[in-house]
Amino acid sequence: MTLRLPTTLATDSDAAAIEALTKYYDRPYLGDDAYVGAHFDAWSSTGNRAGEADRFTADDLVAVTFLSVQIPPTAARAILDTKAEALNALLTAIGPDRDLVDEPEPLSAGWPAWDLETALRALPGIGRTKSTKLIARKRPRLYPIWDSVVSQVLGTARAHLNPVREVLRADDGALHHRLESIRKEAGLPEEISALRVFDVIAWMDGKNRGLGEPSDQDR
Repeated sequence: MTLRLPTTLATDSDAAAIEALTKYYDRPYLGDDAYVGAHFDAWSSTGNRAGEADRFTADDLVAVTFLSVQIPPTAARAILDTKAEALNALLTAIGPDRDLVDEPEPLSAGWPAWDLETALRALPGIGRTKSTKLIARKRPRLYPIWDSVVSQVLGTARAHLNPVREVLRADDGALHHRLESIRKEAGLPEEISALRVFDVIAWMDGKNRGLGEPSDQDR
Protein backbone atom coordinates (compact mmCIF):
# COMPACT_ATOMS: atom_id res chain seq x y z
CA MET A 1 0.00 0.00 0.00
CA THR A 2 1.07 3.60 -0.56
CA LEU A 3 1.55 5.77 2.51
CA ARG A 4 0.52 9.44 2.40
CA LEU A 5 2.96 11.92 3.84
CA PRO A 6 1.70 14.50 6.34
CA THR A 7 0.95 17.82 4.67
CA THR A 8 3.91 19.35 6.53
CA LEU A 9 6.26 16.91 4.77
CA ALA A 10 4.58 16.95 1.37
CA THR A 11 6.56 19.99 0.21
CA ASP A 12 10.27 20.64 -0.26
CA SER A 13 10.30 23.05 2.68
CA ASP A 14 10.92 21.74 6.20
CA ALA A 15 9.72 24.92 7.89
CA ALA A 16 6.24 23.68 8.82
CA ALA A 17 7.55 20.38 10.16
CA ILE A 18 10.18 22.16 12.26
CA GLU A 19 7.50 24.51 13.60
CA ALA A 20 5.29 21.55 14.56
CA LEU A 21 8.13 19.85 16.44
CA THR A 22 9.10 23.07 18.18
CA LYS A 23 5.52 23.60 19.28
CA TYR A 24 5.27 20.04 20.62
CA TYR A 25 8.63 19.81 22.41
CA ASP A 26 9.10 23.57 22.98
CA ARG A 27 12.40 25.37 22.57
CA PRO A 28 14.51 24.92 24.57
CA TYR A 29 13.62 21.23 24.66
CA LEU A 30 10.98 20.38 27.27
CA GLY A 31 10.40 23.98 28.22
CA ASP A 32 7.31 25.11 30.11
CA ASP A 33 5.15 25.20 26.97
CA ALA A 34 5.94 21.66 25.78
CA TYR A 35 3.02 19.30 25.24
CA VAL A 36 2.69 16.73 28.01
CA GLY A 37 3.34 14.01 25.42
CA ALA A 38 6.82 15.42 24.90
CA HIS A 39 7.80 13.80 28.21
CA PHE A 40 6.97 10.30 26.92
CA ASP A 41 10.42 9.84 25.41
CA ALA A 42 12.66 10.61 28.37
CA TRP A 43 10.49 9.97 31.43
CA SER A 44 12.37 8.00 34.09
CA SER A 45 12.01 7.98 37.86
CA THR A 46 15.14 5.83 38.22
CA GLY A 47 17.56 7.45 35.78
CA ASN A 48 18.31 3.98 34.41
CA ARG A 49 16.33 3.67 31.18
CA ALA A 50 19.21 1.92 29.42
CA GLY A 51 19.33 -0.76 32.09
CA GLU A 52 15.58 -1.33 31.79
CA ALA A 53 15.50 -1.76 28.00
CA ASP A 54 14.52 -5.43 28.14
CA ARG A 55 11.80 -5.31 30.76
CA PHE A 56 8.61 -3.35 31.18
CA THR A 57 8.54 -1.17 34.28
CA ALA A 58 6.06 0.99 36.13
CA ASP A 59 7.73 3.99 34.48
CA ASP A 60 6.59 2.70 31.09
CA LEU A 61 3.00 2.55 32.29
CA VAL A 62 3.32 6.13 33.51
CA ALA A 63 5.00 7.29 30.28
CA VAL A 64 2.14 6.12 28.06
CA THR A 65 -0.28 8.22 30.12
CA PHE A 66 1.54 11.25 28.68
CA LEU A 67 0.17 10.06 25.33
CA SER A 68 -3.37 10.02 26.75
CA VAL A 69 -3.85 6.30 27.33
CA GLN A 70 -4.31 4.37 30.56
CA ILE A 71 -3.28 0.76 31.10
CA PRO A 72 -6.13 -1.00 32.95
CA PRO A 73 -5.25 -2.53 36.34
CA THR A 74 -5.56 -6.17 35.24
CA ALA A 75 -3.34 -5.56 32.21
CA ALA A 76 -0.86 -3.57 34.31
CA ARG A 77 -0.51 -6.48 36.73
CA ALA A 78 0.01 -8.87 33.82
CA ILE A 79 2.70 -6.66 32.26
CA LEU A 80 4.59 -6.14 35.51
CA ASP A 81 3.93 -9.47 37.24
CA THR A 82 1.87 -12.42 36.06
CA LYS A 83 2.95 -12.35 32.40
CA ALA A 84 6.13 -10.32 32.82
CA GLU A 85 8.48 -13.22 32.11
CA ALA A 86 6.90 -14.05 28.74
CA LEU A 87 6.50 -10.42 27.65
CA ASN A 88 10.03 -9.48 28.68
CA ALA A 89 11.39 -12.53 26.85
CA LEU A 90 9.82 -11.23 23.64
CA LEU A 91 11.20 -7.77 24.36
CA THR A 92 14.67 -9.24 24.82
CA ALA A 93 14.34 -11.30 21.64
CA ILE A 94 13.84 -8.11 19.62
CA GLY A 95 17.45 -7.23 20.31
CA PRO A 96 18.89 -3.76 20.87
CA ASP A 97 17.04 -0.72 19.57
CA ARG A 98 17.84 0.12 15.97
CA ASP A 99 16.38 2.20 13.16
CA LEU A 100 13.37 0.79 11.35
CA VAL A 101 14.87 2.07 8.10
CA ASP A 102 17.59 -0.59 8.43
CA GLU A 103 15.18 -3.54 8.50
CA PRO A 104 15.71 -4.98 5.00
CA GLU A 105 12.74 -7.35 4.73
CA PRO A 106 8.98 -6.98 5.30
CA LEU A 107 8.03 -7.70 8.90
CA SER A 108 5.44 -10.28 9.89
CA ALA A 109 4.39 -12.78 12.56
CA GLY A 110 7.45 -14.50 13.96
CA TRP A 111 9.36 -11.25 14.27
CA PRO A 112 9.61 -10.76 18.06
CA ALA A 113 8.29 -7.19 18.09
CA TRP A 114 5.27 -8.25 16.01
CA ASP A 115 4.66 -11.14 18.40
CA LEU A 116 5.02 -8.81 21.38
CA GLU A 117 2.30 -6.56 20.02
CA THR A 118 0.09 -9.62 19.54
CA ALA A 119 0.75 -10.73 23.13
CA LEU A 120 0.04 -7.28 24.55
CA ARG A 121 -3.18 -6.99 22.58
CA ALA A 122 -4.36 -10.25 24.14
CA LEU A 123 -4.45 -8.52 27.52
CA PRO A 124 -7.76 -7.02 28.71
CA GLY A 125 -8.21 -3.42 27.64
CA ILE A 126 -5.08 -3.32 25.45
CA GLY A 127 -5.62 -2.59 21.77
CA ARG A 128 -3.45 -1.45 18.92
CA THR A 129 -2.86 2.07 20.21
CA LYS A 130 -1.78 1.08 23.72
CA SER A 131 0.35 -1.85 22.59
CA THR A 132 2.29 0.16 20.02
CA LYS A 133 2.88 2.96 22.51
CA LEU A 134 4.27 0.46 25.01
CA ILE A 135 6.62 -1.08 22.45
CA ALA A 136 7.65 2.33 21.10
CA ARG A 137 8.58 3.29 24.64
CA LYS A 138 11.06 0.37 24.76
CA ARG A 139 12.25 0.46 21.12
CA PRO A 140 11.67 4.08 19.98
CA ARG A 141 13.85 3.82 16.87
CA LEU A 142 12.26 0.59 15.69
CA TYR A 143 8.53 0.50 16.41
CA PRO A 144 6.06 3.14 15.22
CA ILE A 145 3.11 4.35 17.26
CA TRP A 146 -0.32 3.77 15.75
CA ASP A 147 -3.41 5.75 16.69
CA SER A 148 -6.50 6.99 14.89
CA VAL A 149 -5.00 10.43 14.20
CA VAL A 150 -1.70 9.24 12.74
CA SER A 151 -3.33 6.43 10.77
CA GLN A 152 -5.81 8.81 9.13
CA VAL A 153 -3.02 11.21 8.18
CA LEU A 154 -0.86 8.45 6.71
CA GLY A 155 -3.65 6.26 5.34
CA THR A 156 -2.45 3.31 7.41
CA ALA A 157 -5.62 2.24 9.20
CA ARG A 158 -5.19 -1.40 8.15
CA ALA A 159 -1.42 -1.80 7.89
CA HIS A 160 1.04 0.56 9.54
CA LEU A 161 4.37 -1.04 10.41
CA ASN A 162 5.48 -2.14 6.95
CA PRO A 163 4.20 0.94 5.06
CA VAL A 164 6.16 3.14 7.48
CA ARG A 165 9.25 0.96 7.03
CA GLU A 166 8.91 1.14 3.25
CA VAL A 167 8.53 4.92 3.06
CA LEU A 168 11.55 5.38 5.32
CA ARG A 169 13.65 3.07 3.12
CA ALA A 170 12.59 4.58 -0.22
CA ASP A 171 15.20 6.50 -2.22
CA ASP A 172 18.11 5.27 -0.09
CA GLY A 173 16.47 6.37 3.14
CA ALA A 174 15.77 9.92 1.99
CA LEU A 175 12.86 10.50 4.38
CA HIS A 176 14.75 9.03 7.34
CA HIS A 177 17.67 11.38 6.71
CA ARG A 178 15.28 14.30 6.26
CA LEU A 179 13.68 13.55 9.62
CA GLU A 180 17.10 13.52 11.27
CA SER A 181 17.84 16.91 9.73
CA ILE A 182 14.48 18.29 10.88
CA ARG A 183 15.17 17.00 14.39
CA LYS A 184 18.47 18.87 14.47
CA GLU A 185 16.91 22.08 13.16
CA ALA A 186 14.18 21.85 15.82
CA GLY A 187 16.83 21.69 18.54
CA LEU A 188 15.94 18.18 19.71
CA PRO A 189 18.40 15.67 21.17
CA GLU A 190 19.33 12.56 19.21
CA GLU A 191 17.47 10.49 21.82
CA ILE A 192 14.29 11.56 20.02
CA SER A 193 14.29 8.99 17.23
CA ALA A 194 13.61 9.77 13.58
CA LEU A 195 10.58 7.50 13.90
CA ARG A 196 9.23 9.52 16.82
CA VAL A 197 9.87 12.74 14.87
CA PHE A 198 7.73 11.27 12.08
CA ASP A 199 5.02 10.30 14.58
CA VAL A 200 4.87 13.76 16.14
CA ILE A 201 4.81 15.54 12.78
CA ALA A 202 2.00 13.28 11.56
CA TRP A 203 0.05 13.62 14.80
CA MET A 204 0.35 17.42 14.88
CA ASP A 205 -0.82 17.53 11.26
CA GLY A 206 -3.85 15.37 12.04
CA LYS A 207 -4.69 17.23 15.23
CA ASN A 208 -4.67 20.53 13.36
CA ARG A 209 -7.02 19.04 10.77
CA GLY A 210 -9.36 17.50 13.35
CA LEU A 211 -8.68 13.93 12.28
CA GLY A 212 -9.06 10.81 14.41
CA GLU A 213 -10.94 10.01 17.57
CA PRO A 214 -11.21 12.78 20.19
CA SER A 215 -9.40 10.57 22.70
CA ASP A 216 -6.34 10.50 20.40
CA GLN A 217 -6.25 14.26 19.80
CA ASP A 218 -4.70 15.12 23.16
CA ARG A 219 -1.15 13.94 23.64
